[in-house]
Amino acid sequence: MKCPFCGHLEHKVLDSRIARNFTAVRRRRECLNCERRFTTFEEVEVARLFVVKRDGSREEFSADKLVKSMSIACRKRDISLDILKDVAIKIERQFQQESEGEVSSLEIGEQVLKELFRLDTVAYVRFASVYKEFETVSDFDSILARVRKEPSIPLAETF
Repeated sequence: MKCPFCGHLEHKVLDSRIARNFTAVRRRRECLNCERRFTTFEEVEVARLFVVKRDGSREEFSADKLVKSMSIACRKRDISLDILKDVAIKIERQFQQESEGEVSSLEIGEQVLKELFRLDTVAYVRFASVYKEFETVSDFDSILARVRKEPSIPLAETF
């Protein structure tokens, strides 16, 4: 690895720590040439996960895109961005373990619905209305009946 400042190849590790929820190692390094310090992260490289969209096209899974869509449903709700990032990572890991490198957008949407139901029923209804393409008030009635029937799981039990 080259020093980001001078390009020298030799450096020493000053400190190593667990990072990113125990999925990476953060290393503080010092270049032996210019003596400047920099940080690197090491993590296991996992197979890429691809999403098969409704129209049959494929694109690489993006946790950021998933967080963005969930954050729209959670707007003005008491759910932090960190919690949504954790949910996205949890969903990604689940599909990496269960699938052969591809997962349908429908499966991802269903998993997001399950997670949002546990977190916040209002966010769940908002996400479902877009994801399931609600067109009538009766669509809302049916999902609200489910929310009334099944209480959500307290946030502390989801992670």
